[in-house]
Amino acid sequence: MARYFREQDIDEFRECFYLFARSGQIRTLDELTIIMRSLGMSPTIQELKKYLKDKGGKMSFADFLDVMHIHSRAEDLPREVVDAFKAADSAKKGTIPARQLRHMLLHWGEQLSAKEVEQIFREANVSPGGQVQYQDFVKIACAPVPDYY
Repeated sequence: MARYFREQDIDEFRECFYLFARSGQIRTLDELTIIMRSLGMSPTIQELKKYLKDKGGKMSFADFLDVMHIHSRAEDLPREVVDAFKAADSAKKGTIPARQLRHMLLHWGEQLSAKEVEQIFREANVSPGGQVQYQDFVKIACAPVPDYY
């Protein structure tokens, strides 16, 4: 699995795996759920059950890396978000009014605070009355948070 992940990612996966699977094996659905969600994945309960069943009800770290690879290929959040924007873009311009995007971020789904929206807009160079290229916005909004340690 090392060919699918960077060494830094494998180290992060290993640390999280052994933090929650102290025996060196994932044996419960709860352990798998906590580990994958701690690593930023959003598998459904059905997916988690299938992963555990496919590995015979227990998972070594090597098995876990295999599952992470399979799931990371299936879960492509930036593409899903861009597809949602495209579905709402009846003019097919690739843009959304900043005012509309602000409203969506403040009131839909996991609602952000006004301060969080302002920070995202500042990082993405979004002017309050302008148009936002949603593909560019998604790249910035879905980018991993840099490590500063």
